[in-house]
Amino acid sequence: MAIFREIGNRNGEGLSLSNIGLTLEKQQQPELAIVFYKQSVNIREGIREDLRKLPREQQASYTQTVADSYRALASLLLEKNRVMEALQILDLLKVQELQDYVRNVQGNERTVKGIELFPQEQKIIQNYTAIQAPVIRLGTELADLRKLQTRTPTQQQRIQEIEKIQAQTNQQMSEFLKSPAVVALSQQIQQTAPQQNLTLSAYKDLQTRLNRLGKRIALFYTLVLDDRLELVLLPPGKPPIRRSVAIKRTELEKMIQTFRQDLQDPSSQVKETAQKLYKQLIKPIESELQQADVQSIIYAPDGQMRYIPLAALYDGKKWLTERYQINYLTALALTKLEPESTHDPRVLAGAFTQGNYNVQVAGQNFNFQGLPFAKTEVEGLGAAIPNTTKLFDKAFNRDAILSKIKNYSIVHMATHAVFVKGAPENSFILMGDGNRINLKEIEEWKLPDVTLVVLSACQTALGGELGNGLEILGFGYQLQRTGVRASIASLWEVSDGGTQTLMDALYARLKSGKMTKAEALHEAQISLITGKNQSSGETRSSVRLTPGNSGQNATISRDLSHPYYWSPFILIGNGL
Repeated sequence: MAIFREIGNRNGEGLSLSNIGLTLEKQQQPELAIVFYKQSVNIREGIREDLRKLPREQQASYTQTVADSYRALASLLLEKNRVMEALQILDLLKVQELQDYVRNVQGNERTVKGIELFPQEQKIIQNYTAIQAPVIRLGTELADLRKLQTRTPTQQQRIQEIEKIQAQTNQQMSEFLKSPAVVALSQQIQQTAPQQNLTLSAYKDLQTRLNRLGKRIALFYTLVLDDRLELVLLPPGKPPIRRSVAIKRTELEKMIQTFRQDLQDPSSQVKETAQKLYKQLIKPIESELQQADVQSIIYAPDGQMRYIPLAALYDGKKWLTERYQINYLTALALTKLEPESTHDPRVLAGAFTQGNYNVQVAGQNFNFQGLPFAKTEVEGLGAAIPNTTKLFDKAFNRDAILSKIKNYSIVHMATHAVFVKGAPENSFILMGDGNRINLKEIEEWKLPDVTLVVLSACQTALGGELGNGLEILGFGYQLQRTGVRASIASLWEVSDGGTQTLMDALYARLKSGKMTKAEALHEAQISLITGKNQSSGETRSSVRLTPGNSGQNATISRDLSHPYYWSPFILIGNGL
């Protein structure tokens, strides 16, 4: 590590500190492991901007290593009941995962701070740095000598001298970590850290940010580990709490996949699987939510949880959306939490209503057909909100959207969108003329006045294969990065008529400009659950992986209370 620091390789220094943390963790020294993991995080967050200069292959390898060490640190902190620190790391993990996916995440004044070191931890790092100082000064010299293809005897002798100094320093370091002084500091950390978590500046800052929204809001993070599920909840005005659920990753992911399959089948008895997941995810924090009289949940899912809607969990009497407004989070450090000012919405709405396009992306072949109900959907939107510009089919194209988009507060696109795992260039929105806008392109847009983007016919997890869901939150982040406040997208193929009914209900509530996006979606979903709405059975986002789509389904009438119709739409960003 000393060599890395001397030659300016902060990436390598962060990795070395993380490896020390891992070694100490294996040696059953958790407090010391946490110190070095935290310092590793602080170095890595401080150099986030420099990551963009690395080749893509090196970025991929580096970011995966970083994500793993962030998970290890979060797990340790939770085991030690240092919940606020764990929440900070979980949020920085979201930032890191987004960086892993889109490669363009810029640090800010919050991320660059990393995580605060307690006085005892600062002393350990200071003493450790002092021990390393002699080797640090020799780092560049040793690196240069090792680069030589041929070396003189003198040069070879010098390498041996420096390596001897390194070995002595490593021994000194080992003795330092076992010294009575460090043992005493570790004991102090163990005794005081849980309470010190509530004095952290990050804790006070977070409470202030949430209070600005003026609502009963709870922050909810999950962490999926191999042997357990960790739940972290920050109720309004109260300290964060941690609940650990004894379930293996493999078992949880199997439940998620079964639940998603049931959700996508409008004839399924989905309540049974919905209740099973409720018991894992919500039941452990149910009493805290009720005691705090929570109205809204800001939700940061982990891994495959991103493929299922939290709104569709069932407690035996009600769906979760009937009890709470739910807002998905990309990363708290990247999200502005100021309340939205009220204004009359101005809407730019486009729809792909007729025609047929074949598209090849990343070796996959897609056949897209026009969405018959999309025209009715957009016409209904225009009737609800007078300040609406409507674009259909050929008129709904890239140039039209990009030339007009800055003049509107809401952008609604009733067309196919596909989010696939892998590179963001492979995820795209289909225009009415058959052209595509991919996820990577969106990062160049500047949309400071747009408060909401709606994609009403999205599809994820093609072929039933679940990844880590970063393509879903990656879409939300790319829009967030342009200045868009929030976005709504769907998680699977949805009923065309059902979507129209939900969107009618959504915009009927948004038209006054006085209801938040989260409130409007919450009430729109409830209207489908309780309103006995009927719809034809046309399928939205009728994407197929092989050509030869046989056409539209027969028109039938369906009850829209099944979560297949109302739950796939998730709100990402700040809809509060």
